[in-house]
Amino acid sequence: MPNLPETFLKRMKERLGNDFPAFLASYERPPQKGLRVNTLKISPDEFVRRAPFPLDGPCCGDPACMYLTEEKAGADPYHFAGLYYLQEPSAMTVGETAAALPKARVLDLCAAPGGKTTHIAAQMKGEGILVANEIDPARARTLSQNVERMGVTNCAVTSAPPEKLAALFPSYFDLILVDAPCSGEGMFKKEPNAIPEWSEENVARCALRQSAILGEAAKMLAEGGRLLYSTCTFAEEEDEWQIEEFLRRHPDFVLLRQSKLYPHHFRGEGHFCALLERKNGQNTCPSPANTKPYPVRRNAAANRAFAAFAADFFDVCPRGEITTLADGRMYLVPAGTPDLTGLRLLRLGVELGEWDGKLFKPAHAFAMAFGGDARRKQTLSREESERYLRGETLATDLSDGWCAVCVEEFPLGLGKCVKGTVKNHLPKGLRKVK
Repeated sequence: MPNLPETFLKRMKERLGNDFPAFLASYERPPQKGLRVNTLKISPDEFVRRAPFPLDGPCCGDPACMYLTEEKAGADPYHFAGLYYLQEPSAMTVGETAAALPKARVLDLCAAPGGKTTHIAAQMKGEGILVANEIDPARARTLSQNVERMGVTNCAVTSAPPEKLAALFPSYFDLILVDAPCSGEGMFKKEPNAIPEWSEENVARCALRQSAILGEAAKMLAEGGRLLYSTCTFAEEEDEWQIEEFLRRHPDFVLLRQSKLYPHHFRGEGHFCALLERKNGQNTCPSPANTKPYPVRRNAAANRAFAAFAADFFDVCPRGEITTLADGRMYLVPAGTPDLTGLRLLRLGVELGEWDGKLFKPAHAFAMAFGGDARRKQTLSREESERYLRGETLATDLSDGWCAVCVEEFPLGLGKCVKGTVKNHLPKGLRKVK
């Protein structure tokens, strides 16, 4: 059992009463692992049929969410291909509660590392616009990488403080998720380093920060829209009391439902979740101001270079508006993307590649989103995929040119065929350590 703070134990005993011994006993068990199948790439039934390790579930109302006992699931080629996301089971209930609809405008305000973002993206099925924001730059990069790995095509990843977003997007979003930074009491088994950082003073600091974030989120929600608030802590100051105070300050909101998962009641580490709705006709914020579309920069020469590449690579090329940045990077812009000028933007839809003024070079994100549809495809077994993931070259009978490298039919990245050899273009930072 981890060495839990005495003050924390006293608080939990007062709160749980007769349930406290069962709660305490839950710390004798190892952390519960989970896996969510990425339905953008494969169905849950098909993944279960192919899975190289045992699964149990589903663990919540979403059939894609399962329990996992495998210790090295993150090293499997299917993980590199984005067929699943490793996620704590009770955290998956947040995405299931979100129930995002295709064609919606959705904001994940505190999105890193991306588990809930990619869960929502799967629900949206590539339609609508999803803005995933993370204020911390390093965590935002991790978020962007996970969005890329899962093959999400309709997401913009930003790194901005909530108040800056609120100034740009009053009354704009249909659904906003605030998975708030918290004191992390539900993470004590999974992340023991969180234990010495816990204190009642930190709980109070977290509650103040959460209140401020929720206030900014409220400004961005459209009439009739839904606000989903969640934490991985048990502190009432950060959970139930936070929602009570929010409703007192925002009478135009109603609480639809809330739940609290404890590890002695649920096969997981614990989570709090509250779903609220803004009443129609009660919105005190201005009407949506940011209705301008993203300012696409069209470059005819770059577009021709991409079209020539795509004609060789695909039978049917992905369609959409292409923007070319000043540095030559080209993106396929999701339909309905708003003007994001002034924000730190890490990812916009799908990075297609880079045009240097003469040639087009495809990007890894392009392969992860569209490589499964490529005509030029190097198909590997799971065993052969290990070589590619270590950065090795491969033999091929494909003609010279770019190809998608796939584990079975699922893309892992890009290769360039030269005289019977596939040169490895998997980014070095994504390769497996030998």
